[in-house]
Amino acid sequence: MASNNDSAAPHAEEVREGQNVDKIRDILFGAQMRDYDKRFARLEDRLMKDAEALREEMRKRLDALESYVKQEAEALGQRLKSEKSERGEAVKDLGRELRETAKGIEKKIAQLDDDFNAGQGELRAKILEQFKALSTEIKESHKALSAALSQESSALRSDLTDRVALADLFSEVSLRLKKEFELPEK
Repeated sequence: MASNNDSAAPHAEEVREGQNVDKIRDILFGAQMRDYDKRFARLEDRLMKDAEALREEMRKRLDALESYVKQEAEALGQRLKSEKSERGEAVKDLGRELRETAKGIEKKIAQLDDDFNAGQGELRAKILEQFKALSTEIKESHKALSAALSQESSALRSDLTDRVALADLFSEVSLRLKKEFELPEK
């Protein structure tokens, strides 16, 4: 039983020394670490805001593109409907010239289909062009954000305390706490 108490006492002393080292570390570097934490938090907030703004801009552009496509499709549909309606009335009015008029209508419908298909092709080309532009813009934004993040990270790393100097300082503090370090006499 005496050996358990003997082993517990050094352990308690080590815990106290560890707490002392933690207190010293907090005193020496606490403000700097809190500053780094604040910097990282601001950087993260800024990146989140930029990403959200980019998402919102993309959503707005895609909504505008979708609206444009719908309007164009509706306009083409209305135009096609009105043309078909006009042709139908002409057929009714000119029943005696049905065969000749039917041939003319078929030609017009084929032309409208070609126009519609051509319009659809142009619309697809415009959509593709806008998609490529948006994609390029996203890539450029991503590169810019990555560069900014890299620059901030480099700046933060350059501000970090030199590890060798920190190790020497902790060694000296440890020796002083153990009273094994003797200061040179003046």
